[in-house]
Amino acid sequence: MPEPRDTNRYHYKQGNRIVHTGITKDLDRREAEHRQARPGGHIKKQGPKVTRTSAQRWERAQAKSGKPTKGYRR
Repeated sequence: MPEPRDTNRYHYKQGNRIVHTGITKDLDRREAEHRQARPGGHIKKQGPKVTRTSAQRWERAQAKSGKPTKGYRR
């Protein structure tokens, strides 16, 4: 059976600045979690839902390109 396409890729932004890059199956829950740590931001979904494996590859590539993925940069 093929892997389901159930994972979203996203950037959490404050203004025009990306402060976190990640993957999740529940964008609303994840946005609420980010807003607790960093109020005033919003999630910008990146493309359609993909497989978990594909999303993890994307997340690693984002980290290599310098996008924040772990914690928050100030």
